[in-house]
Amino acid sequence: MKGRLLPILCGLLAFAAASAFAVQTDPAPFVVFTPAVVELPSEPAAEEGVVDPNARPVESWLEAQIELSRRGFSCGPIDGVGGAQTGAALRVFQLANGLEPNGRLDTATLALLQLTAPAFFVRSLSAEDLAALQPVSATWLGKSEQSALAFETALEAIAERYHAHPNLVKRMNPEVDWSAVTSKTTITVPAIERVFRNIKAARIHIRLEARTLQAHDADGGLIAHFPVSIARRVDKRPVGELKVTVIAPDPNYTFDPAVFPESDEGRELGRRLILPPGPNNPVGLAWIGLSLAGYGIHGTPIPEHVGRTESHGCFRLANWDARALLDLAWVGLPVVVEP
Repeated sequence: MKGRLLPILCGLLAFAAASAFAVQTDPAPFVVFTPAVVELPSEPAAEEGVVDPNARPVESWLEAQIELSRRGFSCGPIDGVGGAQTGAALRVFQLANGLEPNGRLDTATLALLQLTAPAFFVRSLSAEDLAALQPVSATWLGKSEQSALAFETALEAIAERYHAHPNLVKRMNPEVDWSAVTSKTTITVPAIERVFRNIKAARIHIRLEARTLQAHDADGGLIAHFPVSIARRVDKRPVGELKVTVIAPDPNYTFDPAVFPESDEGRELGRRLILPPGPNNPVGLAWIGLSLAGYGIHGTPIPEHVGRTESHGCFRLANWDARALLDLAWVGLPVVVEP
């Protein structure tokens, strides 16, 4: 891919049960889904920090996830469930706003966590989007021979574009036949697309035990919070200060059998392969290389698995979070990894 070969990297659902957070104002469960769907422009009209006189507090965990994600407090794939990653994002939001970090949608939190725009809109996939879908090979060699590691299905494409869990999208659209989606199929989705921040981070903090990655400004203020996957093996988890050395959107991927000794195919191949870019590339849609050889922050083809200890050593984000971090990063950016 235009000479953008990556260093040797780490390689590559159970639906979360709802957390019984105690709340002073109980949000409605997401299974009661009767949203008022509103068409919105791709970018919110209101400026950041401007209070909408028509704003109202969130009324469900689903709305809370959408609004938190809009503000840079990622909950991972939006699923309408008040699970661990949502609780972590909410606590960080509460801390950033001087509230008790209890992970609950209490009265004080609801006073500040108000919708900045309607929570849902209707979208569709274009004919070009649908034409680009293709199965992903089960083998490394097969992947290397594809034109792209694109989305495999319409459901996967629409869910990832709007930061949602596929199960949520199906629940929101029970009438859709996902095997027969066309460019005329309308789909209700969370009203969030790519999150932009018009600022560069001064420092990134990765906390291994919490499995979180946060970007801060020069004054220590929080810019963004993301759940992150870390290495399965403790000895593969670096601790200390690193720096960003490479920033690569839409990267390709170098498969090296030496990094995957468990791979029978790799042992038979005995050679490296270059895999093309795409959301189902092993490093997803973004690669931020670090000063420790072979390590980086990147996306993933399986956003539902983010937050687990499953990588070979790198730090995995959902593709949409990796892209958001790409906008904040710069070569030389300090990255502090804490236990």
